[in-house]
Amino acid sequence: MKCVAVALALVAGFVGTDAALLRAGARQEPDTACGKGFDNLVKGSQDYYRTAAVELFTHPSHTMDNATFEAEFECWFASMCTTKCGGLASQADARKATLTEMCQSVEADWLKIWKLFSPEEVKWFKNSYPSDEVEGSEEGSEVHYKQAMETAKEVNKKELLCMTLFTIDDECVKWPYIRLTKLSHPRPRGASLRSRWALT
Repeated sequence: MKCVAVALALVAGFVGTDAALLRAGARQEPDTACGKGFDNLVKGSQDYYRTAAVELFTHPSHTMDNATFEAEFECWFASMCTTKCGGLASQADARKATLTEMCQSVEADWLKIWKLFSPEEVKWFKNSYPSDEVEGSEEGSEVHYKQAMETAKEVNKKELLCMTLFTIDDECVKWPYIRLTKLSHPRPRGASLRSRWALT
C-alpha cells in the first residue's frame, strides 16, 4: 500500500514538472499594442495624459469616461508616445484654435474632429489603433482584437480623436500638459472637469 502511494506521488511530481517545463517553453511574443506601456512612460508624458484626460472629457455624459476607459486610453496614448506618433508633423499652427473649440464644445460631434485629420493622419490612425476586426466575424456581430479598445473608441470617439490630434500637435508630447488655446467664451454649464484624479 505504501509503495502504491509513493509511486503515485512520484508520478504526480513528474507530471507537474513536465507541465511547468512545457509552459516555460511556450512563451508568447509580448503584446506591443500599447507600445512600451503607460507605466513605462516618463513622468512628463504621464502628466500630459492626465491633463488631456481631464480637459477633453467635457460632455456631461462623458465626464467620467476617462476613468471608465482609463486602461484603454492609456494604452493608446502609450502606443502613440512609443511610436512618436508615426513621425507625423504637428499642425498646431493651422488647427489648434479650431481643435480646442470643437473638442471642448458639447455640440461638436466626432465627425467634425475627424474632418480635421490630414490624409496621412487618417491612414496612420486606421493602421495604428489596436482594434482590428478578427477574421471570420459574422456580419452584424463583429469581434475585434482588443475588443475593449474598440468599445472605448465607439463610446468616446470624439474624445479619442481629440486626444490623438492634440498629442500629434503637441509634437507627440513635448510638454508635461496639454496645450489648449484660450477660449473666448466660458465652458458650458455642466461641463465639469471632474475625473478620478480630482476626486480625493
